[in-house]
Amino acid sequence: MYEAVHAVPDGESTVARMALTASDYGYEGIVVRNHGDAPAAYDPETISEEYGVDVVPGVEVRASDPSRASGFVGNHRDDRPLVAVHGGDPAINRFAVEQPAVDVLAHPMVGDGDFNHVLAKAAADNGVRVELSLARVLRREGGPRVQALRDLRKLHELLTQYDAPFVVSADPFSHLHLRAPRELRALGDVVGIPGADVERGLTEWDAVVEHNRARLSDAFVEPGVWRGSRENPDS
Repeated sequence: MYEAVHAVPDGESTVARMALTASDYGYEGIVVRNHGDAPAAYDPETISEEYGVDVVPGVEVRASDPSRASGFVGNHRDDRPLVAVHGGDPAINRFAVEQPAVDVLAHPMVGDGDFNHVLAKAAADNGVRVELSLARVLRREGGPRVQALRDLRKLHELLTQYDAPFVVSADPFSHLHLRAPRELRALGDVVGIPGADVERGLTEWDAVVEHNRARLSDAFVEPGVWRGSRENPDS
């Protein structure tokens, strides 16, 4: 299982500190998904070796409109094992789920964002994972937390109904925001998302990364064609 984090300067903790805490909590890896305008400076291989967790250099594209978002996705697609899009704007949400080049639509329900059956079907058709973010449930209180619970249940129901792929995250900006997988499973059971689905969503980060690493490797020629083998390693 993997968690997807925001590190310094996007967040408050370094990649190394995030990796150490994730390792202590039993994660196999972390995806560093800093926003594109706030990249982290780190050596993934060195940190991976020191703390025993896979460190994945991802990115979360943040843009004011779909046209700019499209350009940013294209810039990162050929060198990042995971490309997410910062959701929460209706136009950006729609753009993300309609683009097979996007791996994850992050936190689509924040701000003015919403999600409906049309977007769920598009995500399913294009293989775009939608994030079930537990951040607001974990870190808000009162009315905002109640609204976050409603949004989360609605989103889970739509994704389940249309069999759309999803990931789960606490969306941590600090190592203090990280929660162990068992804690997130327990939280899911309390808020109406089966623990098994929470675990599935944490595991899906790894599945996306492994698929894209294979695609980015020297062995990949084009879909279905690999150097040195007639078989697709994902089959």
